[in-house]
Amino acid sequence: MEINNKTDFYAWADKFINKQLSTQEEFEFESFCENNPEYKVLFQEHLSVIQDLKAWERRKKFQANLKEVSNTKDSKVRSFKVFRGKLQEYITANIAVAATIAIVSVFSTLWISGYYSNLKKTNSDYSALRREMNSVKRNVNAQNAVIKNIRNVEKEADQQYGATGFVISSKGYVITNYHVISGADSIYLQNNEGESFKSEVIYKDELKDLAVLHVLDTLFSTPKEIPYTFKTSDTDLGEQLYTLGFPRDEAVYGQGYLSSSTGYGGDTVSYQISIPVNPGNSGGPVLDKNGNLIGIISGKQTGIDGAAFAIKTKTLLEMLEQAEDPSLIESVHHNNKNLLSHLSRTDQVKELAKFVYLVKVF
Repeated sequence: MEINNKTDFYAWADKFINKQLSTQEEFEFESFCENNPEYKVLFQEHLSVIQDLKAWERRKKFQANLKEVSNTKDSKVRSFKVFRGKLQEYITANIAVAATIAIVSVFSTLWISGYYSNLKKTNSDYSALRREMNSVKRNVNAQNAVIKNIRNVEKEADQQYGATGFVISSKGYVITNYHVISGADSIYLQNNEGESFKSEVIYKDELKDLAVLHVLDTLFSTPKEIPYTFKTSDTDLGEQLYTLGFPRDEAVYGQGYLSSSTGYGGDTVSYQISIPVNPGNSGGPVLDKNGNLIGIISGKQTGIDGAAFAIKTKTLLEMLEQAEDPSLIESVHHNNKNLLSHLSRTDQVKELAKFVYLVKVF
């Protein structure tokens, strides 16, 4: 190829770079550059410029593509956000509808089933028999002073509640209701002679409404044998019953009969008994005419005289089994000798009074 100037050489070089020459022509171009060093340098410079231009074109194209992708992504993101917003609105609306339907269904079912009337009845008709004691303080200050001076026990706080408990083991275990000791800071047991003994809760069962107390005072003592036995078989309707409790600061005797084999609302773990009881009788023992323990008083139905409820002895024994206290279980189970059956009712009550305590809760 005839080369008259640099322009002709650049045209020839472009054809070489763009593969527009035949094999013979490519050989001639390479030979020319080898034989003419100044043109070889021009070719290298021209090739570098061409490569830079191509690189710049690739960058521009890449940027254009990137912008296009970005615009597409933004569009999709905007579309997704719109979709998500509508979906959330839909879900929220449907959740609200579903929740409303569920709430209406539940409350309708409860209304139809009489739940609300039963709940109202439960709150208004059933009364636990723990009594407030702040207004019943006769001789309390003098009694506390005597206890402090003679026994050197800690000073008792102002009284809050009182109820009844009775001995179930000669090792110092006493049973009462859970609702009696619930929330207690300290608990004292007062016997029929006015002596008080500090005690602690060692086991409680809120569902069964029972609690086991243990006397901490070393001066506490009971006869080795508890006079009453624990009856686990069902008691017959109409059977004569009696109780001893503390609706006030001294023991009060009450008598009646078994009126139902189930408790309040058909509760199978309790009896209904026809015995006049008052606040303070909670936790008191219920015995049959032979001096067998058949239950523990837990409450009464307000507005109906003589409609009280007693937790069955069988329920008490089941709870003691769950307590897993070997000494407690053994002493209760071995108490199978009834020392009251041959006594008159008056003598039975006198003997029972030694084992029934006023529970004072602070």
